[in-house]
Amino acid sequence: MTGTAVGVRHPRLRTGARYLLLILFAVPWIVLPFWLLLVNSFKTEGDASVLSMSWPLHWNAGANYSTVIDQGSYVVGLRNSALVAVPTILAVLLFGSMAAWSYARSTSRSLRFAYYGSALSIVLPPAIIPTIYVLTQFGLNGSRLGYMLTVAGTRLGVVVFLAAGFIRTLPVDFEEAAEIDGAGRWQIYRRMILPLLAPILFTGAVMLIISVWNDFYFALFLLQGSDRATLPLTLFQFASSSTHGVRWNLVFAHVVLTSLPLLAVYGVLQRRVLGGFTEGGVTG
Repeated sequence: MTGTAVGVRHPRLRTGARYLLLILFAVPWIVLPFWLLLVNSFKTEGDASVLSMSWPLHWNAGANYSTVIDQGSYVVGLRNSALVAVPTILAVLLFGSMAAWSYARSTSRSLRFAYYGSALSIVLPPAIIPTIYVLTQFGLNGSRLGYMLTVAGTRLGVVVFLAAGFIRTLPVDFEEAAEIDGAGRWQIYRRMILPLLAPILFTGAVMLIISVWNDFYFALFLLQGSDRATLPLTLFQFASSSTHGVRWNLVFAHVVLTSLPLLAVYGVLQRRVLGGFTEGGVTG
């Protein structure tokens, strides 16, 4: 009995220690910055300029958020971010998973080098000047399509890397049996590979949403005109438009509104990711 009780207690202690470490990490790096952002978005301009974590002495939340929506081009930025992010992420997930399947099942040396090149794009710094030159030659510089192609190309390696490693762990026998039964490559991909890749693609989607939604570097150089500005660009333009210094109460309110769609989508996808991993673990 004593040995059993000790064995049960040790996993509980380890679990409690993990939660304690997560809390200690989350408080200074997540909770406090989020509280600073949120509470200062409720303050007046004078109170928010102190950048303190204290409760607002004078509430100004309604005026702050309405000013951001009316004068901060928030609706325009939200529309442009959605128009860019949704098709870009879907294209990256589709073509990245198809490429990963080809890389994982091929024994060709050239495709192996292509896989390494795709995976290497995750850590390589973006080359903005050659990108602008290529887009200019095709007449796409400054356009939304040119920006989407650039963002998709620089993020494709993430999905390829995640999906190819997962596909290599899957037995090839089922695919060969499906081929013998007359199934084409597209049918095998759509009915066998894609459902198995669902947890990996949901994980990749979360990473892509955070990356694409918050992209500022490529948007600054590749999108021309305020009518095409995404939310990070409208935030930058709004924060730098004042001639009397940064109005932190409005900047923080803009950041909160910019993050709300991201947090909502992340919350939905997080449940799907955890559920997919749980189903995969039970099946395995």
